[in-house]
Amino acid sequence: MIAASGTGGHIFPALAVAEYLTDWEITWLGVPGRLEERLVKGRYPLIEVDVTGLAGPPGLGWVWTGLKLLQAAGRVRGLLTGFQGVFSTGGYIAAPALLAAASLGLPALVHESNALPGKVTRLLARWTRGVGLGFAEAVDYLPGVVTRWVGTPVRPDFWTPSPLVGLDLDPGATMVLAMGGSQGARGVNRLVCASAPQWLAAGAWVVHLTGPAELATCQATLQHPHYLPIAFWEQMSALLYRADLVITRAGAVSLSEVCATGRASVLIPYPYAADDHQAVNAQTLVDRGAALMFREATLTAEVLTRTVLALLAEPQTCQRMGQIAQSLVKPHAAAEMAQWLRAELTG
Repeated sequence: MIAASGTGGHIFPALAVAEYLTDWEITWLGVPGRLEERLVKGRYPLIEVDVTGLAGPPGLGWVWTGLKLLQAAGRVRGLLTGFQGVFSTGGYIAAPALLAAASLGLPALVHESNALPGKVTRLLARWTRGVGLGFAEAVDYLPGVVTRWVGTPVRPDFWTPSPLVGLDLDPGATMVLAMGGSQGARGVNRLVCASAPQWLAAGAWVVHLTGPAELATCQATLQHPHYLPIAFWEQMSALLYRADLVITRAGAVSLSEVCATGRASVLIPYPYAADDHQAVNAQTLVDRGAALMFREATLTAEVLTRTVLALLAEPQTCQRMGQIAQSLVKPHAAAEMAQWLRAELTG
């Protein structure tokens, strides 16, 4: 059973590992109304349980959440009959899966993509066979737990440069890629639209992944032949390889894709991420010299404008940052995690 739900950051790594387990019968555990209904349904049998995470200060809400968790764990326990074990990529769907597995004595493994492991991973990892780490620094938050730095699984195309098809870009032009995740990011979009005129005036092209909800606003805010706002782009690896500099949030999967393609980046962590984990992710790259980070609350368009112009004026600096970034990820993360699963669940 694979328990992965909610966001691409949880689901994509799990799907990457599953691709190395084609000889296994896999059932997917998810939550109603989440992204797995689009990404997983039709590929694997999907079972959904009603469970939520702890939000807000301790109170009656936590009691209700705890009751739902126990109910979900009981249901999952019944479902696990005949299974060899559980694999999860964290998040609150991991809680009923890991509790149920522990109660049955079934082996379980977790993959944690973030530098600061989530609450469920920190609380329940000691009852698993181990945790695969996307960032080596995450080991500091998991005392007494078996861990391995395997990297965060990304799709194979991110390791091989491919030509960008479908965008009418000047082949020799400098390109800035701004992205805020699959749904876009309003704060990043506002900053990019305010800053981009200066980058365009300096001769750069700007490809801006706005997210579907913000596309019309960005199109109306800035019009320039070298400014290309797009709601969503399927071939992200080709787009990243074409970029000279990337502006992005700091989700673990996005960062792994940026690093795999060897891009320099300016990181603006999502300010409301649980435990501020995106800032922790970003700081790991900053500490190594692979990226710059700014807090959205204090970042101005003027500062972002100057920062990007300075980096574009020093291509050797961007190249060096990209080389460092690429050294922070592993090309065989999914295969290594799958091999560990095989050893634990069949040994």
